[in-house]
Amino acid sequence: MSATLLGTTKPLVEEFELALLDLDGVCYSGADPVVHAADSVMAAKGQGLRTCFVTNNASRTPAQVVAKLAGFGIEADEQQIYTAAMDAVALLAEHVPAPATVLVVGGAGVEQALTEAGYTTTRSALDNPVAVVQGYDPSVDWAAMSEAAYAITNGALHVATNLDSTLPTERGFALGNGSLVAAVVHATERQPLAAGKPFAGIYTRAIARSGGGKAIAVGDRLNTDHAGARQSSLPSLHVLTGVASARDVLLAPPQYRPTFLHTDLRGLLEPAPAPQRVDDGWLVGDAVAKVENGAVTLSFDGKNVELGGQSVTLSLNAYRAAAVAAWDLADQGQTLSNLPDITVAEAR
Repeated sequence: MSATLLGTTKPLVEEFELALLDLDGVCYSGADPVVHAADSVMAAKGQGLRTCFVTNNASRTPAQVVAKLAGFGIEADEQQIYTAAMDAVALLAEHVPAPATVLVVGGAGVEQALTEAGYTTTRSALDNPVAVVQGYDPSVDWAAMSEAAYAITNGALHVATNLDSTLPTERGFALGNGSLVAAVVHATERQPLAAGKPFAGIYTRAIARSGGGKAIAVGDRLNTDHAGARQSSLPSLHVLTGVASARDVLLAPPQYRPTFLHTDLRGLLEPAPAPQRVDDGWLVGDAVAKVENGAVTLSFDGKNVELGGQSVTLSLNAYRAAAVAAWDLADQGQTLSNLPDITVAEAR
């Protein structure tokens, strides 16, 4: 799959059968709603798009995720939820069959996923577990990680639900599971098996759980949601309601690049104009991006804007054109100079 933008004359909801939707930063933001998320998801479902909510957050059970989504006006059932805890247990099963004893480092999400798969769970290395499954939960502390270290040192297999170094909260970025896993790795000098994004397995298993079909991944993080989509050869839609900014998208290396861009989940309900090469630039919809002397110049809405120095506001198509031009330049071994912060204006 080409590492640049794709296009479709039909709305994405008509182009795809299944949307693999990230949660935090896409459907909600911590305890806050994400603009246009609920209306867009429910409208897409109403038009026949099947959904699977795929998350690296291993702390919640599927029932808890369903309840949280309902609080934001998004209807789902437990079959439509696939968490990194569930993915870690599926990965574990490829190496250790149930009903083996597994040490839990995490919360209800990890505990339930293991129990439902038939494993015997423990919180103590004294029970001689054959494996450790480690996922983020606020309850994880020195004692829990030390039990993991004891077990792994004694030969237990270490499986991490995901390797995210940070966790977004209302106050900023807190320690993620990857940072806690790193402490155990430092103590044991043994590398874990890792589930979750950006590894392709989580998308492959989520699609299988959802009954298959032509799928698109949707996310806000380039190095997890979209890197995982690239590894899975899946198209992906990036939204600007979470972690990665428009500037981050323009600077993304090929392995992190989305294939569709929008400000939010309304992108599921709209066509995406395909980039077209014109002279020394790129045309997307009504916007043209040209590269001159290592800088991108944009023409849209009757004005010309150079991406350099001060922050700029772009239309959605100008943003898309800028991304294609920036990626084209990077693929030629050149670097954008002095790229500013970019705001993408909501379409009226």
